[in-house]
Amino acid sequence: MNLKSLIIIPTYNEKENVEQMIDALLNLSDDFHVLFVDDNSPDGTASLIEKSIQKNPDRIFLEKRIGKLGLGTAYIHGFKWGINKKYGYVFEMDCDFSHNPKDLNRLHAELEKGYDLVVGSRYCRGGKVKNWPLKRVLMSYFASVYVRIILFISIRDTTAGFKGYRINVLEKINLDAVTFKGYAFQICMKYAVIKHGFKAKEIPITFVDRVHGVSKMSTGIFKEAFFGVWKMRHMKL
Repeated sequence: MNLKSLIIIPTYNEKENVEQMIDALLNLSDDFHVLFVDDNSPDGTASLIEKSIQKNPDRIFLEKRIGKLGLGTAYIHGFKWGINKKYGYVFEMDCDFSHNPKDLNRLHAELEKGYDLVVGSRYCRGGKVKNWPLKRVLMSYFASVYVRIILFISIRDTTAGFKGYRINVLEKINLDAVTFKGYAFQICMKYAVIKHGFKAKEIPITFVDRVHGVSKMSTGIFKEAFFGVWKMRHMKL
């Protein structure tokens, strides 16, 4: 059975990247569809997506929200949309080309083999990070070590945002309980997958820091992740 795949991409002020990203994703198999969840970008990102939808209404979709509500809630919105539309696989990725669209084929292949969650990983064997200052690489790496110790999970890149799920995984997780907005959301989803006994695999990717646009990283996002891992241990996921 040929299962359709949904790629979910949250956007906020990505006008410099979104058209190139759409072009790259349209070069993939027709079985890949794309859902953008835009948080009312003031730079006109949604308008550019709408122009592309006119040319490709069967593969590109847009959900517009009223304001900047956070990465995590955008993905939850997308997951529910994908479940409702009965996709077989659902992928998460950024719009800034830090994740290589061509790597979606590799993630998809592992899901086809029977894995329930596939993580594009910077920190498993073969994974790399390009164009990040050493300080940020070390902070990200040791944050993942911290999470693994607190939550007792074996995934090395716990904050990774490039992932693929089987749809039954998302149907099983209590998505309404996952209220985190930043990196804590990415951690929590991996923890929920493991907690439910699903099979996860990491595959190496090369993560490249964005060239255009502005990073959404903030002190608040870091704090949410640092303290949120303790909260996750008691959540009904």
